[in-house]
Amino acid sequence: MRPLFHPAIEDVRPEAILHALADPVRAAIFAKIMGAGFVEACSAVSAVGDRVIPKSSLSSHFKVLREAGLIRSERHGVEMRNHSRYDEVNARFPGLLVAIINAYARSSAPRAAAQ
Repeated sequence: MRPLFHPAIEDVRPEAILHALADPVRAAIFAKIMGAGFVEACSAVSAVGDRVIPKSSLSSHFKVLREAGLIRSERHGVEMRNHSRYDEVNARFPGLLVAIINAYARSSAPRAAAQ
């Protein structure tokens, strides 16, 4: 089995992070992992809202997040455990991840009725 690519923190680029989190599904997946610290199985994040993400799409999303330096994936038997690299990334780019995730949270919150 091929080893998984995880960039060193000094090789993580802001444009890679922005690309990875530009997709709302990936942003939602990362937010779940970030909130939990780690996710034992990909199936734990297979639903975004009322939409179920196919396994093949999930694998692709995890690869983009991993190669952007946002998560670390480890094989455990047939499952992958995905850990957030929030602390490392936040130390390198303070406030970037929180700003992006908060922007998604604000944009998906129900709009207040117009007065």
